[in-house]
Amino acid sequence: MRYEDWQAIFGLDWPGLWPVLGEASRLRERRFGRQVSFCVIINAKSGLCSEDCAYCSQSVKAKTEIPKYPLLDQDKMVEAAEHAAAAGAARFSLVTSGKGITNPREQAAILQTAEAIRRRVPVRLCASLGIVDGVFLRELKAAGVSRFHHNLESAASFFSQVCTTHTFQDRVATIEAAKTAGLEVCVGGIFGMGESVAQRWEMAQAIKELGADAIPLNFLHPLEGTRLAHRPLLTPREALQIIAAFRLFFPDRSLIVCGGRQVTLKSLAPLIFAAGADSLMTGDYLTTKGRLPEDDRQLLADLGLELAATSNQ
Repeated sequence: MRYEDWQAIFGLDWPGLWPVLGEASRLRERRFGRQVSFCVIINAKSGLCSEDCAYCSQSVKAKTEIPKYPLLDQDKMVEAAEHAAAAGAARFSLVTSGKGITNPREQAAILQTAEAIRRRVPVRLCASLGIVDGVFLRELKAAGVSRFHHNLESAASFFSQVCTTHTFQDRVATIEAAKTAGLEVCVGGIFGMGESVAQRWEMAQAIKELGADAIPLNFLHPLEGTRLAHRPLLTPREALQIIAAFRLFFPDRSLIVCGGRQVTLKSLAPLIFAAGADSLMTGDYLTTKGRLPEDDRQLLADLGLELAATSNQ
């Protein structure tokens, strides 16, 4: 796919966009059939973050009223994994705030929790723990984590507009270390922060070079108290154009529609599958409410799609 083809997608109005959605849908079905997988996350450590990411309500710079608490105990995290599996989630992710989980006691607690989930819960375990080193990543793999999530967030050329307390290269190095440790990697970003179409293409190129196994697509939900509170929402059409562009560029990778789904796509949310998405995050997000899993299961049933089976293998 050339940049000119990518750019053209974002210039299409509805009559011209339908054939693109049709092609994206065919590519999704060719790779994933009619199955859609659910991902559920838990905010295992909330707030108290030293980083200045412009979009995030947990940032040290944000003036937001959110829950703030240290790492949850093992029982609560395992219970959340059990609820996720019961709701039909194929994947469950432990997500923590902060630059990275580097405290030895917190690392040990997460490793013990991962082992407990592997023994007791039929769900594939993921982790999103920030910037961490290769030793801990290998320990996560041994404990039962199958996939490490670490977004680029945006293009290298735009990253300084998003965060200044760590670098784009810090994120790249963490992803590369996760791959070296034998983990699958889940690498995506957030759209609608002010980036250009060319910068979306730039990020897609970086994701491809990193060999991401799954690509989460988030749409900015401007939250009061964050630096991006003033940003307008993307239109539903532009969100669908983003999904379709990524499907055409990544025909064999999982595309997971995550944050901002409801507020951005509104009544057009069912078209994410026509645009090429094969997975979605259901349930609550980190500090905002999401959709109930039963509502998303009904959505799939109404569309004639199937929920992918849960497994911890």
